[in-house]
Amino acid sequence: MSFKENLGRRAAEVEAYLAGCLRDRGIPPRLLASMEYSLLAGGKRLRPVLVLAWNGLLGGDADKAMPFAASMECIHTYSLIHDDLPAMDDDDLRRGRPSNHKQFDEATAILAGDGLLTEAFVLMTESSLTRGLPPGHVLRAISVLARAAGSGGMVGGQAVDMELTGRVGVPLAELKKMHALKTGALLTAACECGAILAGAEEVDIDNARRFGRKIGVAFQIVDDILDVVGDTKTLGKPAGSDEAMGKTTYPSLLGLDKSKTLAREYVDEALTNLSGYFGGEQEFLWQLARYIVDRVY
Repeated sequence: MSFKENLGRRAAEVEAYLAGCLRDRGIPPRLLASMEYSLLAGGKRLRPVLVLAWNGLLGGDADKAMPFAASMECIHTYSLIHDDLPAMDDDDLRRGRPSNHKQFDEATAILAGDGLLTEAFVLMTESSLTRGLPPGHVLRAISVLARAAGSGGMVGGQAVDMELTGRVGVPLAELKKMHALKTGALLTAACECGAILAGAEEVDIDNARRFGRKIGVAFQIVDDILDVVGDTKTLGKPAGSDEAMGKTTYPSLLGLDKSKTLAREYVDEALTNLSGYFGGEQEFLWQLARYIVDRVY
């Protein structure tokens, strides 16, 4: 099985769980349609796949960790819905389809995001209540994820991003700090939570955290590059939107070649955190890190 086939199989397993996770919860039909419109719109499923891969690498049970992994995708999807709103990036296209507020309306999109964020915590707790994970592991992982997704993490990064948009002379250090919050925090938490849910030793949890931080930076650098060199059809979102909005990016500060080199350096650093492990999950995570800089969307 090739790496892309392996990634596709893992993503399909996540999608199968996502397809049923919001059903029979008493969600009003139009709100449910809006939530599932974005949640089931495809995507790489990178965050839940990272949870499950680190969980498996450290001896965990993927079936037990699946609800927690799916909660990552709910939180990620809510953030995309809100990012696309007119008050934020005002994007009309997401994953090749009209963004949520264009397909439904602005109020419904806001509520769909709110609903996905809240349902994520239902899924997290189901990992212990119905799947048998130790409550102590689940509580620690919830704390890590809540901090990563909150005002000191992803939400804070979005706030800083809005402050920096249109500003001239943004230094590289400030750009790195913003992306570490906006993009890196959730990717880091995915790796760390997978390790925590497996009941791993602190040294292994630290390795997962360090791996996540490095690939988080590399992922954002490549996102910035693709916004310059990619096309709207392949990306599934408007290409060139960063420049159009006056956003500072890695290519705008460093140029394309130096940005590509920097992304590969971060991935090389991330791979050092896998050097003490062996087996199929280690090989998959190794290839996943390489894929992050080689991807075209």
